[in-house]
Amino acid sequence: MNSFDIGTMLKVLPGVIAGLTFHEFMHGYVAFRCGDPTARDSGRLSLNPLRHIDWLGFLFIVIAGFGWAKPVMINRNLLRQPRRDEIAIALAGPAANLILALTLSVLLQVVLALHPADGGPLFVIFLQILVYGIYVNFGLCVFNLLPIPPLDGSHVFFQSLRLSEATTAILHRYGIFALFGILLFESQTNITILPVGTIVRWLADNVFSLLGISL
Repeated sequence: MNSFDIGTMLKVLPGVIAGLTFHEFMHGYVAFRCGDPTARDSGRLSLNPLRHIDWLGFLFIVIAGFGWAKPVMINRNLLRQPRRDEIAIALAGPAANLILALTLSVLLQVVLALHPADGGPLFVIFLQILVYGIYVNFGLCVFNLLPIPPLDGSHVFFQSLRLSEATTAILHRYGIFALFGILLFESQTNITILPVGTIVRWLADNVFSLLGISL
């Protein structure tokens, strides 16, 4: 995300908070279903945003337009099939954001069908919150699928390559610096390295077209 004025940020934050909360909850839920109760025991199987928000990461979202939530910890030794289960746990987060984006899109379609788009100011604000929520959650889905540590896509990628735990640990240790370097470079140069925005717009345009939504 780019920097927003305070009014726009207040409309974006509901989608961000809901997206991060559902994302982390699903990581923990799938881990629990795969045999690891760590997330449950640490209170992370909850849809209470306060269980998942990292306040420094949240501050970065407000100030810089990108940030993070508290990662859900897992104990790989408790998973029934560690390699398969770690992939499933990693994919659960982006899948949660995709489900939320699609759900909000259907809700937007219903709201527009029941009420014309030329409603009052509060109605317009509600529509904007829905639209931002859709784009934010498509964005969280696509961004987290990138194969760059510590994003979820890196877990899928590394497990698919069957890398050793030692190699994976090294890549995760230094990958975050590469990710922040790319994001900083993009923000300062306006040169796109990660085509997240393009993919998100394509997804949203196609979903809106399928649902007959015209904005």
